[in-house]
Amino acid sequence: MKSFIMIIFASVFFILGGCAQESNKESLPEMVDVEIILPEVIKKGETVALKARITQGKEDVNDADSVQFEIWKEGQETHEKLDAKNTESGIYAIQKSFSEAGKYTIIAHVTARDMHNMPKMEFIVE
Repeated sequence: MKSFIMIIFASVFFILGGCAQESNKESLPEMVDVEIILPEVIKKGETVALKARITQGKEDVNDADSVQFEIWKEGQETHEKLDAKNTESGIYAIQKSFSEAGKYTIIAHVTARDMHNMPKMEFIVE
């Protein structure tokens, strides 16, 4: 008899536990997605727009707390950090020129809606 009661108790516990986990998954907001957008060709000395498109689900994010681009040339230890401004629906951008040709890395540091995302991309300056 004690075994039967324990089995019923365990079954109820697992059923209720499973329901609680499902409701937590439904209440979590979608992640903030960040896409770095660069020109196809970047030439030394030319000013270009470096952009990040920020979305959450199908919605543009125009209320990001902070959007910063961290940029450095391959082999350099110093990294430049530049604050980006919202220019249009979900697009944050900076204007930048590069004085040297070479391979560069950019990280978009985005803090929005209590989340942080920091995609990284490499590109070439001709």
